[in-house]
Amino acid sequence: MPIGYHAGRAIELTPSILSANFANLGADVQAADEVGCSWIQVDVMDGHFVPNLTFGPPVIQAIRPFFKGTLDVHLMVSNPDALLEAYAKAGANHITVHQEASVHLHRTIQRIHELGCTAGVALNPATPVSSLDDIIEDLDLVLIMSVNPGFGGQSFIERSLAKIAAVRSLLDQRHHEAVIQVDGGVKPSNIASVVQAGATNLIAGSAFYSSTITPHQAWDAFVAALA
Repeated sequence: MPIGYHAGRAIELTPSILSANFANLGADVQAADEVGCSWIQVDVMDGHFVPNLTFGPPVIQAIRPFFKGTLDVHLMVSNPDALLEAYAKAGANHITVHQEASVHLHRTIQRIHELGCTAGVALNPATPVSSLDDIIEDLDLVLIMSVNPGFGGQSFIERSLAKIAAVRSLLDQRHHEAVIQVDGGVKPSNIASVVQAGATNLIAGSAFYSSTITPHQAWDAFVAALA
């Protein structure tokens, strides 16, 4: 369910399992489902495109029974085309690839749709919104990275707000409705400005999965921040 609404659009909270307890992953995924999250994100890193290694398709397959909503796979990898089918078969509902890693981006987006998933493109902090000019109408989602990808727990890059607004403006100009997702340093203290800029899907890692608060308390804090 949404955590709120802005300009007539539902605002979704998407926990990232990168910050979950890997020894208790099924229960942490189920906890996100139980508090009301409609999306959950799986950050896939290859140790090459970004300096970290994370989840393969077997992890997607293992957590799929614990979550009823959208399993959002964010491919932070150098060769996303080689992995699309494996993650779709494992249970992904949505797949996002990086503009910087996709040599033939239009073909990649087409392939994601052919596999029965919705498709998104992620932009790193230094990648301009103008790089989406020739692909925006084909996208179901645009992901603005508000930190440099690779590790959780980083601070939000404030310049990302202008970038979110630029994506909203581009979508409005093209009369195209797509999810604007924001990932990195998102927390209750800054989500009002992120949503005001035009975001509709907020990734929360350490602000959702934490040793100091429960997922239910985190959900309530995000809801209250948009009230």
